[in-house]
Amino acid sequence: MWISDCRVVLLDRMLPNAAVRIEDGMIAEISEKPVANADMSAQGLILMPGFIDMHGDMVEREVEPRPNVRMPLELGLRDLDRRLAVSGVTTAYAALSFSPASTYGHLRSYEHTSSVIRAIKTMRDQLLVDHKVHARFEITFPKALAVIEELIAEGSVDLISLNDHTPGQGKYRNVERHVERLARDKGTSLEEAAQSIARRIEERTQPADVMTHTLDAISKACHAHGVVIASHDDDTVAKVQLMHSLGVLISEFPVTLEAAAEAKRLGLMNAMGAPNALRGQSYSGNLSARDAHAAGLLDILAADYHPSAILPAVLELSKTDKHGLSGACRLATSNPAQALGLSDRGEIAVGKKADLLVADDNGIGHVRCVFRGGRKIYSDGSLTLARAA
Repeated sequence: MWISDCRVVLLDRMLPNAAVRIEDGMIAEISEKPVANADMSAQGLILMPGFIDMHGDMVEREVEPRPNVRMPLELGLRDLDRRLAVSGVTTAYAALSFSPASTYGHLRSYEHTSSVIRAIKTMRDQLLVDHKVHARFEITFPKALAVIEELIAEGSVDLISLNDHTPGQGKYRNVERHVERLARDKGTSLEEAAQSIARRIEERTQPADVMTHTLDAISKACHAHGVVIASHDDDTVAKVQLMHSLGVLISEFPVTLEAAAEAKRLGLMNAMGAPNALRGQSYSGNLSARDAHAAGLLDILAADYHPSAILPAVLELSKTDKHGLSGACRLATSNPAQALGLSDRGEIAVGKKADLLVADDNGIGHVRCVFRGGRKIYSDGSLTLARAA
């Protein structure tokens, strides 16, 4: 099957009017000129690799769209699957938490999260997108260690991130701001919010030897089974250095420019949210993805909580990226593929999987058509195949 008359985004350049041939689910040929009698004319639109999302927090809200209104797990996963496909995501890592004491604790119990992880693995062949599992391990909940070690050993986890949401560091290092936000969100007084946060700090604080054992154990389990490790909300140079010593390869959502710079120096890839890049600011008041990009410190864009923000964020960053759209596109395609060990996808090159999307770049952009392994998994109806392909 030929897709022709498109602007093809390669790793290092754009082909202004080219064509790509798909055969047996793989990219078989790239022509720098359009071809006659193509199976699909892309009408001058952009052809880029399908997005690889390493961190998507959407599963919980699909399963429980309103507080205490639980939907069947299969229904939630299918709804999320369609949402991702429409957004141009062809490989998605569902970020699932083990933190029963958190705000969403009823959704993040060890039993519930484990059941969701196993359901994703069971349903993979029935879904449009290639779904993988990103287990978020709260290092202040050591009881989750045995559960996660079991999931890793059985091959149910593809990525682990080390999280610590204790107020006073990381994402919530500004305790005063955190108190104000909690009071506003919960409709309580500042005093009540401060007391709640003080209790949370006390509950999550672990002895140093327990924390050291937990980190060492999870690191060994991941390395033994080839599972990539990411850190989360790095806020200091010292924390980045600790994470690096554990074999972490990705720094997710670095909180400060200094932490992001140290991660880059040590060879880690910095991942930040597409909503942050699109809006130009972090909703929690931390490092702006645009500032990280301007400093040459941004490597990966993730959906975070809003997958449809990926394409608009890529287009926005392409305006200032020194490599233009090719450079910005790498943030959501080849860079995450490299970080996650997905050598078979992430770029338009002969021999790679035909995970592709066709999009326009008017305004915030619009995904028109998506292919995974050469099979069309989404179309808005504006582009059609000339014949059965």
